[in-house]
Amino acid sequence: MPQGSSQAPGRPHRVAVIVDEGTNPFEVGVATELFGLPRPELGLPGPLYEVTLCTPTPEVRMNHGFFTLSGVAGLEAVDGADTLVVPGRPDNVVPRGTAVLDAIRRTHARGARVMSLCTGSFALAEAGLLDGRRATTHWLWADAFRELHPKVLLEPDVLFVDDGGLLTAAGSAAALDLGLHIWRRDHGAEVANAVSRRLVFAAHRDGGQRQFVERPVPHVPDESLAPLLAWARERLGEPLTVAELAARAAVSPATLHRRFQAQLGTTPLAWLTGERVALACRLIERGEERLDVVAARSGLGTAANLRARVRRETGLSPSAYRRRFGTSATVSEVPWPRS
Repeated sequence: MPQGSSQAPGRPHRVAVIVDEGTNPFEVGVATELFGLPRPELGLPGPLYEVTLCTPTPEVRMNHGFFTLSGVAGLEAVDGADTLVVPGRPDNVVPRGTAVLDAIRRTHARGARVMSLCTGSFALAEAGLLDGRRATTHWLWADAFRELHPKVLLEPDVLFVDDGGLLTAAGSAAALDLGLHIWRRDHGAEVANAVSRRLVFAAHRDGGQRQFVERPVPHVPDESLAPLLAWARERLGEPLTVAELAARAAVSPATLHRRFQAQLGTTPLAWLTGERVALACRLIERGEERLDVVAARSGLGTAANLRARVRRETGLSPSAYRRRFGTSATVSEVPWPRS
């Protein structure tokens, strides 16, 4: 539970979504889909999150006037939220209203989690929350963001940034990546995977938004890596090497590197390690206590390497990860993610 939050054990985590003039409907929908809808696939007695939409005025026209939102809570709803979501809007260089900025500031000041979706990071920066901190925004607006907010440590090549209690997503679809990251940090990989399957969306996308930046279309596009990735995921416990992956794809290791960078924004070895760590976390969650067994089955080799990799990825030791997300933990026992 966040420092300064009023969240009590056993009740749903309260999420407030600020819908301002011109807000993008897609990101509001993402927040509602992720945190506001029932999750029968989890088999739990009650919801883990509840969502409240709130607006600075009784009626708000969303992006291009396609939707008008009314009959929801006012900005006072943010004062009871454990997490505040700030979606983006297209007129990012136009200052936000004082009431919206004040709501964002006081939410962060009392220790609640604040996250922006797409260009909602402009509002967090305008509120002064991101100075000296890591953040991201949509690649198309990166230059404008730097010009307006030079004190922010902008990372324009990633899908999202988790900088403690402040989280920013790069674009509209990256809002799903960040939302599933929240599920994973709050309730573990197993629960996040169940939610991602319901969404028909990858629980963890490799790479960054650099792969989406406009570039000339090649005359002959690279072949998809999907068959190779599926093959490798079934063999994570085996001593796979980049050379073996390249041989399976019938290309040279150098060509395989180029394809991974172009399609996933990462290297074959980094992808393989990330998949092995994710498998190790799932095994720990399911109750496997023998670290040497987890290391062997996930392909991480030794218990020492397992400890180092899990800590680097999650910020927790395997034993701490088990206490937080293992099968013996109840929903009310799951603590707030590290800040």
